[in-house]
Amino acid sequence: MESWDQAAVRTRLREAAALDRPRERFGADTHRYELRPPLPEHEVRAFETAHGIELPPEYRTFVTQVGDGPAGPAHGLMPLTTPHPEADEDRAVDDEWARDRLPGRLTSPFPLAEPRPGRIADADTLTRGTLLLSEQGCGTYSRLVLNGPRAGEIWFLDPDWGGFTPSHPDFHTWYTDWLAALPQASHE
Repeated sequence: MESWDQAAVRTRLREAAALDRPRERFGADTHRYELRPPLPEHEVRAFETAHGIELPPEYRTFVTQVGDGPAGPAHGLMPLTTPHPEADEDRAVDDEWARDRLPGRLTSPFPLAEPRPGRIADADTLTRGTLLLSEQGCGTYSRLVLNGPRAGEIWFLDPDWGGFTPSHPDFHTWYTDWLAALPQASHE
């Protein structure tokens, strides 16, 4: 398991924010390059117990050591235990976030062993056993697989066109790829 350097992540976010002051980069107006404080261990353990799951280690250590969103890919990392402050603005992602927390949904077996490309009519059924990580817009999401042979992988859901397919082998790769793609000061 890869470890997290909280100071390095926050420094990288501050640098990107300084280089994108008008927040023109996709999603920056939503996440603002800011992280909430990390969650206390007991709060994450209570979430896992309530849902009958164990979070993948890379994600779990991120939310307990680095931060509980929102700075992250696309429109940002969804918080784990409480909705984000804008949740009353009637955004579709808030409904997805709340649906994930329905009893038994996260502990359900992840139903796919292979990618499912193309149009998907049963996205609600296919996303059982996964946790919403971020929204890309237009009903597309990155989701973390919680159980089964694909546990720990990040899958991209685009029910209208692209299907439900793996995008990254784990949370650490997904998040650090995003960090690496942020604006950087030239060091010439």
